[in-house]
Amino acid sequence: MKETVFDEYACLRELEWDTKYFGLACAKAVLYKPLTIDCWNELKRSFRQYQFVCIENRNSEPINAQLIGRDTSAFLADVNIQFSKRIESLGTPSREVTIHNNFKRDDQLLAIAEYRFSRFVEDPELLKRGGDRIYQEWIINSFGRSDKYFAIFRGYEGPIKGFILHSYTDDACIVELIAVSNNDKRKGIGSKLIDAVERFTVQKGIAEMKVGTQLRNTAALNFYHKTGFRQVSSHQIYHLWNS
Repeated sequence: MKETVFDEYACLRELEWDTKYFGLACAKAVLYKPLTIDCWNELKRSFRQYQFVCIENRNSEPINAQLIGRDTSAFLADVNIQFSKRIESLGTPSREVTIHNNFKRDDQLLAIAEYRFSRFVEDPELLKRGGDRIYQEWIINSFGRSDKYFAIFRGYEGPIKGFILHSYTDDACIVELIAVSNNDKRKGIGSKLIDAVERFTVQKGIAEMKVGTQLRNTAALNFYHKTGFRQVSSHQIYHLWNS
C-alpha cells in the first residue's frame, strides 16, 4: 500500500481494496491536526492522482474544514463519532451468545446486516458502483479469518438473531459491525452481545473497547451511551471526486 506522509500533519494512502471494488483509483487522506498552507498545497496536488479521495478531518478541525470548503469541490459525507469503554465490571454470561474466529461463511449474517446510515449509500456515485453491498462484502471477507471474531446470538430457537464482528489491537477490542434482525430489535440482544464481547476481551487481557458510528445514527448513539461507552472524538468525512 502506497502511503505519503506530510510531516506530522497528514498522510495520504492508496486504497487498494476500494480501488478494486469500485473500479476507480481511490485514496484516503487523514488530517491529524490543523494544516499549514504549504502542507495543504502539497496535499492538494497529490489528490490529482486519484479519481476519488476520502478526506478524514480528525476532531473536525475548523481550519481544515475551511481549507477543504474553500479550495476543493469535496462535500461532507459523514461525521464519524468515536466511542470508548473501559471494562471495569462484568455482567452475567449468556448461554445465548457464542464467540468464534475462523468462522465459516453463514449467509444468515448477511441477511440481517442492513445498515441504513452509510456514506457509501448516501454518495450517489458510490451507490451506483455497489456501495449498498459494501458491508456484506466486509462480512464475507471476514469469514474464515483468525484475526476476525464473531459474537453470535442464536437464542434458544436456532436461527441467528444478531452478531458483532470485532477484532483486536494490542490495547483494545475494535467493534467493527453490529447487527440485530429487524424482528428482534429492542429485545436486549445488542446489550447481551456487548456483554459477551466484554467478557471475552477481558479474558484476552484487554480492558478497552472502541467503536465508531455515524452522527445521523441516533439509535446507535443512544445504544452505545446506554451500554456504558463514552464519546471521545468526532471526525468529519469528506468525499472528493476528480473529473
